[in-house]
Amino acid sequence: MAAPTGIDWAWATRTGGALSKQQRRRLALASARTLPAAVPNRVRLALGRRGRGTLEFAGLRLPDSALAVAAETEARETLSPHVLNHSLRTYYFGRVLADLDGAAYDDELVYVSCLLHDLQIENPTPGRCFAVVGGERAVALALGAGADPARAEAIGAAIAAHITPGVADDLSDPGGFVSAGAAVDVFGARIAELDQNWVAELIRRYPRHNLTRHVIAALEAEAKAMPEGRVSWLNSTGFLTMVRMAPFAE
Repeated sequence: MAAPTGIDWAWATRTGGALSKQQRRRLALASARTLPAAVPNRVRLALGRRGRGTLEFAGLRLPDSALAVAAETEARETLSPHVLNHSLRTYYFGRVLADLDGAAYDDELVYVSCLLHDLQIENPTPGRCFAVVGGERAVALALGAGADPARAEAIGAAIAAHITPGVADDLSDPGGFVSAGAAVDVFGARIAELDQNWVAELIRRYPRHNLTRHVIAALEAEAKAMPEGRVSWLNSTGFLTMVRMAPFAE
């Protein structure tokens, strides 16, 4: 299942992320279709049945192109410690899930998109979705680093899409990769498929710094700044409760 029709990069930049009534109905349907997958994940966690999804840290090479270096520099200079580490964990979680799904992905695109996907989450813009503003900012950064315009737009589109229900089903799409990886870290989606010791090691390398508390505060502020956006809609569906129930020690 992909994102609902019409909720894409063109819509995001045109409207700032404001949802119509019809789009809200489409999101409701997309969310309803994702719920069945959440049940076995929680059951497996409760029973202590964890999967084997891992990624070897030793010898792992991260993208080091001019674009990747520019994105990492921007992330380290502008993001708070908890958002920076969340962004890095999003990439690692995304890689493991993509491998489990057999999904091919563009490593540079997903790395940059993961690093920059929450550029604006702690700085809401009245009347514009944080993911859209962050996507636009990432496009400008990518162009400044010499990226091809189409490639820069793909990064912006991935960032804008990552909070849309349904996109995480396809990890070969950069937006789906970011969405799936972030969902593990924010509310524990698919975490039962991952090796428990590997998750603990990842968090040791990149501590959470009370991420859950910070995410809830940021989502509440975003909903007030952009009441017509996806975050406000998600909050109204009980999303904050899912975040509070994230299976991590804070």
